[in-house]
Amino acid sequence: MREGSLDAPTRHSLKWQDPDFYDPQKLDDELRRVFDICHGCRRCFNLCDSFPRLFDLVDNSQTGELDSVKSEDFKPVIDACTLCDMCFMTKCPYVPPHEFNLDFPHLILRARAAEQRAGKFNFFQTQLGQTDRNGALAGAVAPLANWATRTGNRLTRLIMEGVAGIHRDAALPKFHSKTFLRSAKDAPPTVNREAPAAGRKAVLYATCFVNYNNPDIGIAAQAILAKNGVITEVLYPTCCGMPQFEQGHLSDVAAKARKVAAELGTWIDRGYDVVALVPSCALMIKFEWPLIVTDDPAVKKLSDATFDVTEYVVDIAKKEGLSPGLTPLPGKVVVHLACHARAQNMGAKAADMMKLVPNTAVDVIERCSGHGGSWGVLKDNFEVGFKVGAPVARKAVESEAQFVASECPLAGEHIVQGMQRLDQGSAHDRAYHPIELFAKAYGLAP
Repeated sequence: MREGSLDAPTRHSLKWQDPDFYDPQKLDDELRRVFDICHGCRRCFNLCDSFPRLFDLVDNSQTGELDSVKSEDFKPVIDACTLCDMCFMTKCPYVPPHEFNLDFPHLILRARAAEQRAGKFNFFQTQLGQTDRNGALAGAVAPLANWATRTGNRLTRLIMEGVAGIHRDAALPKFHSKTFLRSAKDAPPTVNREAPAAGRKAVLYATCFVNYNNPDIGIAAQAILAKNGVITEVLYPTCCGMPQFEQGHLSDVAAKARKVAAELGTWIDRGYDVVALVPSCALMIKFEWPLIVTDDPAVKKLSDATFDVTEYVVDIAKKEGLSPGLTPLPGKVVVHLACHARAQNMGAKAADMMKLVPNTAVDVIERCSGHGGSWGVLKDNFEVGFKVGAPVARKAVESEAQFVASECPLAGEHIVQGMQRLDQGSAHDRAYHPIELFAKAYGLAP
């Protein structure tokens, strides 16, 4: 047996339709097997709070080993995982194809799926994950919704904390009455037919966040692609299911995967690439969906045809070359590489893209922000998220950059909040998606 594996990590499909997947004893046996390996290694101690919680459980037990830890005490370890995949992708020497066959995030996912099957789920957290319904309802009354959810509104935020468990100080996404779908339909950009990449065609998968919460990301991406000769169509059949994935609702994720794959598949057949505008959604389409839906060729076809948006721009730059017109940004940029972008195993594409902007200094932060999607806004997790993300916020402050960017919009806002905590005089009140700054460098965004 080798101590660690030097092979590329591989993942097995999720057997979520097998009754053994949910069997309490078999699940507990696997949790104990994996937790014992993690306790003996401890290489992931500084990634997230799951591992310190596990190691404290063992160290404070009667024997100092896992055999004296009660199974019911595993719950805080399971709850602290954000499914960022960084232990699997960057730290663990025992992932498949190693014979230990250790996949910590997917084991946590299995535990959460078993909780859901047993009816042990939080009603309000489940409702928080209904992004399409929430986006449509809140968008219809966007000014009122944004007033109610802003952090300075103590009346409504205290109620939200008490009823829904959302921390009163957590920055929440704003809603827009005009979705990205509507904006793209009302004012499509003119395609530059003389660009080196002219002839490319791409479907922009809007994602729930861009469609309802930040259409500017989609508008910037579409403008950049049009500048570079790419014909685009904007589609949004439904959410990718990441919120349901985090909570273990795997049947819901599978249904969403089939629906999106069926609709986008017709465009792939017509020669279109698929570009996801948020890395969590790209990760779901490219890697998680094929492990959940193994019997639908359309899901695999969509996985193979999908790019993250920064990955797609860099692909154009390498293969055909970009259209001229990029100008220096008025200051340094610090780029946070989101965990779900890193988990796509595509390289630091956001940093690569920003380095294409001439005469612009770019600092890179390659560490978890601590936010973890909807996980980070919950009352029980908010301060933990800041503890995990403190090194990122500190490095962003020390960079003295004029622009803070993250591929994950939620992580970006979390980083800015952390910077304001560390530096009360911080002038940063927002974070950008790198694609917004690239559009600014092209003169396509203010």
